[in-house]
Amino acid sequence: MTAHSILSGAQVAVVARAAQAIREHGPACEAAQDVTPQAARALSESGYTRLTLPEVRGGLGATLTQFAEAQRTLGEAGAGLALVLAMHGHVTGAAFQGRTLPEPLLEALALACGRGELLNALASEPELGSPSRGGLPRTRAEADGTGFESGGWRVTGRKTWSTGSHALTWALVTAATPDGQVGRYLVNLRGPGVRIEPTWVDALALRGSGSHDVVFEGAPARLHAPPAPAHPASSAWFWAAVAGTYLGVGFAALGALCAYAHERTPTALGAPIATLPRVQEQVGRIGAELLAAHTFLLHATRTWDEQPGPGAVPLIGAAKAVCTNAAVTATDLAVRTAGGAALTAALPLERLLRDARAGLTHPPGEDSAFTAYGAALLRGDHSARQSP
Repeated sequence: MTAHSILSGAQVAVVARAAQAIREHGPACEAAQDVTPQAARALSESGYTRLTLPEVRGGLGATLTQFAEAQRTLGEAGAGLALVLAMHGHVTGAAFQGRTLPEPLLEALALACGRGELLNALASEPELGSPSRGGLPRTRAEADGTGFESGGWRVTGRKTWSTGSHALTWALVTAATPDGQVGRYLVNLRGPGVRIEPTWVDALALRGSGSHDVVFEGAPARLHAPPAPAHPASSAWFWAAVAGTYLGVGFAALGALCAYAHERTPTALGAPIATLPRVQEQVGRIGAELLAAHTFLLHATRTWDEQPGPGAVPLIGAAKAVCTNAAVTATDLAVRTAGGAALTAALPLERLLRDARAGLTHPPGEDSAFTAYGAALLRGDHSARQSP
């Protein structure tokens, strides 16, 4: 099944432009260890910021399945910049489907998407780590003196792993009020009180993603979302974004290995190594694992699209774990099969091997993902058991 059979015509065009931008600018971002201004402009101008925005708001209305498939295409083009767009897409998709933000914030996001302005949700902190396992952020939001009714706030703190930091215009910043209530605050990253520290240098993976620290020093925020319980849409859209992106890395490794196998003709063999049974076996193993993971992901996202809600979330979490593991396996086997050439810049396999490992660090962790899915199976949940 191809992306063209899943996406609408308008979506295909936008995804193609974004993928081309990633292929064109990804190497320069990798070398710069940041998102270059040229790359940021190309991502913005691709129109991808509108992909998961509802049609009634001027977007392309991608479903979760369409978004996951789009991210698989982008991940195959290049994981670092693909992850920048994954963060924007999941924030937008979850916010509108789950109505997880108040209307003024939703309207602000819709306008930003229409202008091609990239955004991300910044929650992780040095002491807190990922907030997925609980904890109170040290980043603080305080009323700016004009009164709580005005909605004026000042945000102070530090956020880590801020993917695409230099390319972003907006951030939804998780912060705690003085009385310990946690909300989200819309901050203009190009406004006062914001600076980016280049901490994402010489990283093992995703060197072109610009996942630096963002420091807020009384940064103004006029719009905010008050404390609210976690919504299943937030998990569904984030996990599907991650799963699709890293699965694309696995498919990129398969493609690179196949191309190399046809090109590499050792003198002693007198034929391309693609003719060797051992190479054919390894390519078959990689292809089978990726196809199984892709099928699982599409099944999980379609289950959500048919009946969005907490019942489908464990399936998506398990799909994230399966897809990221498949990417790690695919890149590892590709490097083993290609041999010494895989360790050089002549092939993209060493970068793909590094990038695939990053997928394991995103929540949900493998332990919690499979525990939740197993619990759903043991309960006999229909969503967890049904076949594609």
